[in-house]
Amino acid sequence: MPWKRVDVDDQRMRFVVRAVSGKEGMVGLCREFGISRPTGYLWRRRYERRGTFAGLGEVSRRPDNSPTRTAGEKEERVVALRQETGWGAKKLGKVLRDEEGLVVPVRTIHRILERRGLVAEDDPRPGARRRIGDAEVERVLTLTLESMPSNATHWSTRLLARRCGMSQTAISRTWRAFALQPTFKLSRDPLFIEKVRDIVGLYLNPPDQALVLCMDEKAQIQALDQTQPLLPMRPGQIERRTHDYERHGTTSLFAAVEMASGKVIGECHPRHRAVEFRRFLDTVDAATPADLDVHLILGNYGTHKSPLIQRWLVRHPRYHLHFTPTRSSWINLVKRWFATLTERQLRRGIHHSTQELETALRCYVKTYNQDPRHFVWTKTADRILEAVARFCNRTSASVH
Repeated sequence: MPWKRVDVDDQRMRFVVRAVSGKEGMVGLCREFGISRPTGYLWRRRYERRGTFAGLGEVSRRPDNSPTRTAGEKEERVVALRQETGWGAKKLGKVLRDEEGLVVPVRTIHRILERRGLVAEDDPRPGARRRIGDAEVERVLTLTLESMPSNATHWSTRLLARRCGMSQTAISRTWRAFALQPTFKLSRDPLFIEKVRDIVGLYLNPPDQALVLCMDEKAQIQALDQTQPLLPMRPGQIERRTHDYERHGTTSLFAAVEMASGKVIGECHPRHRAVEFRRFLDTVDAATPADLDVHLILGNYGTHKSPLIQRWLVRHPRYHLHFTPTRSSWINLVKRWFATLTERQLRRGIHHSTQELETALRCYVKTYNQDPRHFVWTKTADRILEAVARFCNRTSASVH
């Protein structure tokens, strides 16, 4: 044992005798004897457990000449004691603290047991006990899938919480646990599987001597201005702005994200017709090396397939177009870049004219390209199709 023992003295004995009598409070006794409350409670627990004054002097301080216990040594001690006794995490933590002076939080013990595969299904988990039973969860799912509220077309978390007598957080957690996502929309493209495999193949295994560009337009970006000046944030005060705004026109941003480097080619136009898209293709053609093939991942917008664009492609045979499935713009990585643009530049931006908005967009693209972020696609086509198949089976098998 690396823990030293100190012979019991009269002070500890007097403290325990007065503590177990119950006539005096522990706080006052600890203050009188000049010890901390945890030490006082520890002495009293040891006496009550052993029925003797021997061993009251055991302290959990590490002697000066003994090494500290590393995380690995603590883990091995927890595992050994679990295998010897079969105790749960709470009992293990109490015994290690009282008997060996080894402080290991209950959550840490539980994670150790999970990592070592020593957790049984009936072992109690750390934290508060479960207060929502299986019957209540089943009722929430049944109401969500098989009924509608009288004053709405679908359930919200707060409406269903009032109906079931539960909290809004409990409803939200139940929906997330059972993957209830009413906004998901399946593609009806007859070539959905082929297009998914084609585009994901470009992401995971791009061709040699070629560029892969994710291209699309963010149309109708509004130049918005507040009706009153914005009051900036300060210590203890959030930023304040008016709820209404003024519109000063719109613009469209054409963007192409290079998969290899993450750099962005961007261009603003007042409209987003085939003419503007062809001009953007000329910009892309001038910005890319002429000796490389270019694979463009595009959405199904009509301007991408117009005769004007078809004639341009005939004159530029190094370009190869890959269209996303219908209603599946999520597979185009340029949408991820558009989300970053909205979050960092547009959502809280104030622009008094479309010229000011376009200047801000060009400045953002230029700044972004100084330190571009390389987006990495991780999910294979098989995993995507398996997830879609599970969703279809679950939806077709339901009764709603």
